[in-house]
Amino acid sequence: QVQLVESGGGLVQAGGSLGLSCAASGLTFSRYIMGWFRQAPGKEREFVAAISWTGSNTYYADSVKGRFTISRDNAKNTVYLQMNSLETEDTAVYYCAAGPTYGGSIYREGKYDYWGQGTQVTVSS
Repeated sequence: QVQLVESGGGLVQAGGSLGLSCAASGLTFSRYIMGWFRQAPGKEREFVAAISWTGSNTYYADSVKGRFTISRDNAKNTVYLQMNSLETEDTAVYYCAAGPTYGGSIYREGKYDYWGQGTQVTVSS
């Protein structure tokens, strides 16, 4: 079965950096768009970033643009999220997701068929 396993979450001070990884198995990774979403306490899950199956196109939420970088390694079936200049507002559970290359908006949860279990990122002031 398909599995997406996030890692790399933790506690960091504001202004610091953290890198997340998401290892995929059970699917042809290179055929999927990969996305990162996050959910803060008391809030709905929101889009963070996405990357096309080739890695040539990337998409970001305005709130993270210029601070976060999404990348992928199709040989390793892994997608990454490098987070710099972290703010307390970035505190959330971060989820990776896999969706087909066609149909739907990359910014919406409904496009994605598979989800990881999430990893906690906490940014302290």
